[in-house]
Amino acid sequence: MKAKKNGQKTYTLEELTDKYIGKKGTHEREKFEYELKADIIGDIIKQTRIKKNMTQEQLENLIGVQKAQISKIENNTKDVRFSTILRVFEALKAKVNLSIIFENHRKFKVA
Repeated sequence: MKAKKNGQKTYTLEELTDKYIGKKGTHEREKFEYELKADIIGDIIKQTRIKKNMTQEQLENLIGVQKAQISKIENNTKDVRFSTILRVFEALKAKVNLSIIFENHRKFKVA
């Protein structure tokens, strides 16, 4: 926390997240961060689809999913299979690189 000249206190995003969501390692914080990542992935898919002037229905047809599945992915309203996400990125002609780092610092990269 920092004090400003006008007497107002400022907080970092980390401090506010700790206070209102929970500290790192707590169930609440883990759930929040998981949902945030899913929201970000959905937004990336939506923005890329829009930039390619593609409708949700066109994308659905490219990857062979049930109607409205793309909307659910973009809006994070349903857990989806990782394979479906990969098919979406493939249809959008996006290259996916996955990096996994375990607690023991073992690293795996998939490109």
